Amino acid sequence: MIGSQLTPREYFDSCSQSFDKLDVTAIEELGRQIHSAWQDGRFVFICGNGGSGSNASHLCEDLGKSSLDPKDFTNDEMPRLKVLSLTDNTPYILAWANDEGFERVFVEQLKNLASPGDMLITISGSGNSPNVLRAVEWAGTHELVTWGITGFDGGRLREIADFNLHVPLADMGMVESIHLVAFHWVLDDVYARINRVGRHAATADQPEIRRAA
Repeated sequence: MIGSQLTPREYFDSCSQSFDKLDVTAIEELGRQIHSAWQDGRFVFICGNGGSGSNASHLCEDLGKSSLDPKDFTNDEMPRLKVLSLTDNTPYILAWANDEGFERVFVEQLKNLASPGDMLITISGSGNSPNVLRAVEWAGTHELVTWGITGFDGGRLREIADFNLHVPLADMGMVESIHLVAFHWVLDDVYARINRVGRHAATADQPEIRRAA
């Protein structure tokens, strides 16, 4: 735990240096793909364990509600992003974990809910969580687009996911914090794309809203 050895200023300086090492093109691509899922009416599934599970729930909540302009909250004609955190149905998770094993708690939900073309965002600091890896492996054979959000050396997840957002840092707390900051930018980018504001305000560059057949 790096913070146990550092003052607050040193800790924040270390965190700042870690942001400089991020591949910002990956963060931009994540925002673009989530917006594409919104356009096509495809599902975005998110999962992780522990702090990464909390980040999965947080990102799901943000994308589900805060990607909309508040004026559209009561607009039933405005398309909504179909986003679901697989960490949040506790009885379902406990049933699979108790009866069949914890490594199946995410993949079995995907078997019920996912369709080809959907998107799976998996978050694992180590990149080696068995339940996350099993979900990505299944998704990869069923035509889902997969993302691995990792830290440390990225583990197995960095190898098997279609796309990666990697934080090359060996401290779980800082990795999770950086993930969450990146997710907040992604939320803002998706909001700007959907509502055509900020750097996405030029409607000539925006494709029309479309829905999958």
